[in-house]
Amino acid sequence: MKETFRKLSQKCAQAVGSPAAFLLAILGILLWAGSGRYFNYSDSWQLVINTGTSVATLLIVFLIQNTQNRDARVMHMKLDELIRALQPARTHLVQMEEFSDEELAVLQKEFQEHRDTASLKLIQIEETRKKRPRSTAEM
Repeated sequence: MKETFRKLSQKCAQAVGSPAAFLLAILGILLWAGSGRYFNYSDSWQLVINTGTSVATLLIVFLIQNTQNRDARVMHMKLDELIRALQPARTHLVQMEEFSDEELAVLQKEFQEHRDTASLKLIQIEETRKKRPRSTAEM
């Protein structure tokens, strides 16, 4: 049953996110709005769109959440494999999902420091390139 639901979720998520689904929704809304005069803009007429959109939204949220959960799990496994494959990598980071918020904050600060250092090195490289005299081949 899980496999059937997974396949259904993926197909529905793809269908709901398509331009055709968007156009179909616009067409449905226009038809509903156009029929308002015929139904004298009654409470029942308004209830149709409210109920329809509520039910559709609820179902789509569950289907898309299933797809997102699976995609996140797959992404984590891919990243875990990359971390495992790199020799100098800290393989204990594979279990990062289990870290506390404080541990994640420490890691985030460390990674930010690495990014800042790399940015400074790039700036230095650019400044060095600008100071070099250009050869005739570059002009």
